[in-house]
This record gives sequence, C-alpha cells and structure tokens, in this order.
Amino acid sequence: MTGAVAGADGLLRCTWGNSAEDYRIYHDTEWGRPVRGDDALFERVCLEAFQSGLSWITILRRRENFRAAFDGFVIEKVAAFTDADRERLLQDAGIIRNRAKIDAAVANARAALELPAGLDALIWSYAGDPARPAPRTPADVPATTAESAALAKELKRRGFRFVGPTTAYALMQACGLVDDHLADCFARGGGTAAA
Repeated sequence: MTGAVAGADGLLRCTWGNSAEDYRIYHDTEWGRPVRGDDALFERVCLEAFQSGLSWITILRRRENFRAAFDGFVIEKVAAFTDADRERLLQDAGIIRNRAKIDAAVANARAALELPAGLDALIWSYAGDPARPAPRTPADVPATTAESAALAKELKRRGFRFVGPTTAYALMQACGLVDDHLADCFARGGGTAAA
C-alpha cells in the first residue's frame, strides 16, 4: 500500500479522504483535530456507536438529523429522554433506527452525568503518545491500541454501552487523541487546506 494520495486539488490526503466529497470535507476540517467539551465528546461517542457495523459516510450524511433528534447531544437533555422519546427515535427515518443503539445513547448520557470530572477529562486521560511515529500507509494504522482497550474498559465500567476497543479507537482518532493522518498527508499535525 502507498501513503497519502493527491486529491483533485493536488493536496496529499489519507486515501479515504479522497474517496467521496463528504469524506474529503470531514478529513480536511475535522478528523484528527482535538475535540473538547463534554457535550461535543458525547456526540462523538454516540455517533461512533451508531456507526458500528455501518460505513462512516452513512453517519456523516445523517449527522444533522442525529443532532436534531438528540437535542444537539446535550448530555442533560438526552439523559432525561423517556420511553416516548425512544419511540419517537425509533420512528425517525433520518437516523439509524436501532433500538439497542438508541438505548445506549440514553444510557451513555446518564452515565456521563455520573462522571465526577466529566466526560472530557475521562476521555482525554487516555490520549495517545504524541511522539508515536506517524503511519506511512493505511496498513500502519491500528484498529485498536492498549489505550483504546483501557478507555473502552473504563467507559464500560462506568456504565457506557457500545464502546468496545475498536469503537474507542475510532473515537480517539476522530477527536484528536491520536494523530493517524498519514505521514505525508497535509492534515498531519493539524494542517489545513488553503481556502
């Protein structure tokens, strides 16, 4: 496998970042950049859980629907969801209508409220080693790490659902706890595309 691939604009990107316009935008503006704040991280935990077993582009294309359906992923609001909210979500064709994942989002909100230092502090305490060598090819990017396994274990211990080591690692990648942009990708280290 090769490293980053040039897009139509000439920028070298992680291979997946050139595969669809939605992916390009997400890759260039969001993936791998630090996400802070309890509600912002809660959104990402939920979206990664909903993605389980599906392609990420399915989630990206429904993201605004998810935000509307889950009250902007404000933890306190989602934690207060009732059975009526659950039934409303199960009827919402704009999101993934999976009962177990919907129930997990509500349970995860309630678990997040119980975290003494908050979700941000818990998740960021598992940030990867910034000195880790940059992956040169997609094959160099792991699916899990010791840190993602430890984060998943701690989240589960605290009552979270749909947060296995692979999902936890995808969360870590998406939220900038690790930088898995390929070594020759323009976005490595927080690089941005020219406007």
